[in-house]
Parts: sequence; C-alpha cells; structure tokens
Amino acid sequence: MKRLLDYFSKTEIFLWGFSVALIIVSFIAFDRSSYLTLFASLIGVTSLILNAKGNPVGQILMIIFSLLYGIISYSQAYYGEMITYLGMTMPMAVFALVFWLRNPYKGNKLEVKVNSIIKIEQALMWVATVIVTVIFYFILKYFGTASIIMSTFSVTTSFLAVYLTFRRNPYFALAYAANDIVLIVLWILASIYDIRYISVVVCFTAFLFNDIYGFISWQKMKKRQGV
Repeated sequence: MKRLLDYFSKTEIFLWGFSVALIIVSFIAFDRSSYLTLFASLIGVTSLILNAKGNPVGQILMIIFSLLYGIISYSQAYYGEMITYLGMTMPMAVFALVFWLRNPYKGNKLEVKVNSIIKIEQALMWVATVIVTVIFYFILKYFGTASIIMSTFSVTTSFLAVYLTFRRNPYFALAYAANDIVLIVLWILASIYDIRYISVVVCFTAFLFNDIYGFISWQKMKKRQGV
C-alpha cells in the first residue's frame, strides 16, 4: 500500500478519490440499479489516472471500459458510441498497450516514452479524421442513430484520441477531453427521458477533469524526458 501511495502524487490521489466519490454519489442519487454503468465508470476513471502517468495498465482498463460502454450505448440506441468504442477505441487500446509496452522510458515498464509527430504525419492524421468522420456519418445515419450530429462529432474526437494515444503523443488527452464534452451533451439529452443517465453525465464530467490533468501530466513527462 505504501508503494502504491508513493507512486501517485497527492494531487492524483485526490483527483481519483474525488472522481470515485462523485460517481458513487451520483449513482446513489439518480440510478441505484445500473451497476454496469457504475462499474464501467469506476474502471474508466481509474484507467485515466494511470494513463496520465503513462502506465500501460491504463490501456488494459480502457479495453474493459470500452466493452462495457459499448453495451451501455447500445441500450440507449447510441449506435455511434457503440460502434466507435467496440470497433475503434477498444482495438486501438489493444495496439496502444502493445506499443506502450514496447516503448518504456529508460526500461521503466510503468512509464511510456513520450513521442512527437512530425508535420506531415499531423496533416495525414487530419485528412484521415475527415474521411473517417464522413464515412461514419453515413453509417450512423443508416442505423438511425440518436443525436446523429453529436454522435458524429464523438467519432471525430474519438478517432483523434485513439490515434494520438497509439502514437504516444500528449495531445491524446486533449482529444479525449473534447470527446468528454461531446459525450456530456449526448448523455444530458438521454437523461431528459431517463434520469438514471445523469450518473453517466457525472461520469464523463469526472473524465473531463482527469483528461485535462492527463494532458498537464504528459507535458511534464515530455519536458522531463527531454522530448
């Protein structure tokens, strides 16, 4: 336990503890039945605090979260979310896990080596993002996805996030933060019809704060590693 506490900073322990408390309180206040949502939220927020430290275990938890979130999205007819997390985020988390493990910082398996991407790759990334967004829009339209515009934006931000995660670039956390904002809006819309989904809104609000911290943490890692 002491080694675990020494591994995380006081800020990280507070952020994780506050996020967990917020998620549990919202579950008790608005849900009390969807234990899958509660479990997924706790797995997700734990994943983010580990990702903020560049720890590959965070990617293992992200794989589990993606599977659970895909099931939750299916229940609300957010097929875009389901397809995105099961068909893109989860597989990319597997690839990210492999490449994070293959690229430790100075042999430290608990910290990945930060990577920078050149301008040509950045341009290709944005071109790919546009192509993926357009393709997914028509796929989501075909399946009659609820809130199709916001669901499409979610695909856009998710693609950027998983790509940058795979490439070990600090901006993956900002992309996930943007995705969190989109998801907050999506689940607010869902909570209008079912108050239980307020707990999901709270979950992604906690994710937003964690992803912002993750970006700050990776910028410090980048500076420390001399990238």
